[in-house]
Amino acid sequence: MRARTRTEEDGQGRGLRARHKAERRSRILDAARELLRAEPESVLSTERIAERAQVAPATVYNLIGPRDKVWEALAAGFTDELDRRLALLGTDDPRGVVESTVRLFVDDPVVSRRLVREWEQSGLVLDRSPLTQLRRALADARARGVLHADADTDALASVVGAACVGALHQWVAARIDDERFLARALLALDVALAAAAADSHRDRLLAPLRSRGGSA
Repeated sequence: MRARTRTEEDGQGRGLRARHKAERRSRILDAARELLRAEPESVLSTERIAERAQVAPATVYNLIGPRDKVWEALAAGFTDELDRRLALLGTDDPRGVVESTVRLFVDDPVVSRRLVREWEQSGLVLDRSPLTQLRRALADARARGVLHADADTDALASVVGAACVGALHQWVAARIDDERFLARALLALDVALAAAAADSHRDRLLAPLRSRGGSA
């Protein structure tokens, strides 16, 4: 059997250290989420997270950073999961983009609501957004002839996104429930799709609005 070279051993060692680092980082973020679920309005300090994750506070600071970086890391984890879900959809399903985004929020409501409030207070701007995937999906629908060839899909996506953000804030404030959150987000999308529908697809894209009636 061939003996491993020093380079191979060093590479294996770096890989193992990187894996252990990633595992500890994941455990720290899981601990932060668990604390939020247990005490939604509590202060999320590095000390409490460290105790829950069974690591030293210095480990939290070294692997993630101070408190504001913890919130950024939680936001990044949220968008990572959204990217994963949307990747399974492909790029040609605007409805799937909206549904997947809403369902990700409501799947973990306590953490999601606190995250949104922290984003508002800190002014955090996400470097990735479902709006990007929505633009692509709408552009794909236009390319397939579902929407008019001159439809401004970026503008449509922005209008839908604004409506979804409004519904999100109502949901965070507990003014609407999960079902109404999804219904209002989809209503905005259905209106945009119907407004820009190509003639051959107009009846199909108007159908959800006709069936909805006055609800939402």
